[in-house]
Amino acid sequence: MSIEKVTLQRLQEMKRAGEKSVCVVAWDYQMARIADRAGADIISVGDTVGANLWGHDNPLEVTLEEMIVVAKAVRRGVTRALVSVDFPYGPLQEGTGAAVRAAIRLVKETGVDLVKLDGAADYPEAVEAIVRAGIPVFAQFGITPQTALRYGVAYTGAATGAIPEEMQAEMVVDAKRLVRAGASLLNFTNSGPVVGPAVVAAVDVPVLGGFGGGPWLDGRIRMATAAIGYHEKWLDSEPDTYANVARTAYDALTEYASDVRAARQIRGGVPVPPSS
Repeated sequence: MSIEKVTLQRLQEMKRAGEKSVCVVAWDYQMARIADRAGADIISVGDTVGANLWGHDNPLEVTLEEMIVVAKAVRRGVTRALVSVDFPYGPLQEGTGAAVRAAIRLVKETGVDLVKLDGAADYPEAVEAIVRAGIPVFAQFGITPQTALRYGVAYTGAATGAIPEEMQAEMVVDAKRLVRAGASLLNFTNSGPVVGPAVVAAVDVPVLGGFGGGPWLDGRIRMATAAIGYHEKWLDSEPDTYANVARTAYDALTEYASDVRAARQIRGGVPVPPSS
């Protein structure tokens, strides 16, 4: 793995060369360090931290102040990859001025390289204003339950390519609009194997995706916790991931508890001096 610092220019060169970009979503210092050393090109501080790490029922609960705390931790752990931080729900929806102020605060207080805007296709003027302020934008757009409903197709079917041509054309238009507004990267949600390649070919910036994406994109996005099987639910079933860290952690903590209850010294603890 190269230790050279990743740049936006390098990601564009990778797109032209047909090389794939790797984006890992991380929310803490240690995972950020691990992902950076593993070769991630982008480490994204996602606003999904609330639902996936803190147990929030509503993904909109996360605040700007909380995103700043999490982004600071991730930034400290990364030396090579680009670091992106999500806008929480609110500043983008409040208007262009609020969006620019939030972006400036995120960059000044956390030192991230770019900001990620969910639902950016509805706010191209905010994308343009943030870029004009000197802050690179990672713009998310794509097939949502709302857009699928508008065209009378199943949301789940969008990922398999069962979408009308009109909807496909709209996604291409959205992507081009975001690039014209100055977006440096695109996050295409639920791209599918039909419209995904069309968008990739239509723009000159890298197009990455997580849910509903595939090898047809310029790169992929995956939560670190999902990739390693960290969630508690995977204690009860084998996950389709690259590891089952939940099971490993459970077994380790169970063994630790057993040592404590049996009055044995715990592993990694301070050695007990021999009795005289």
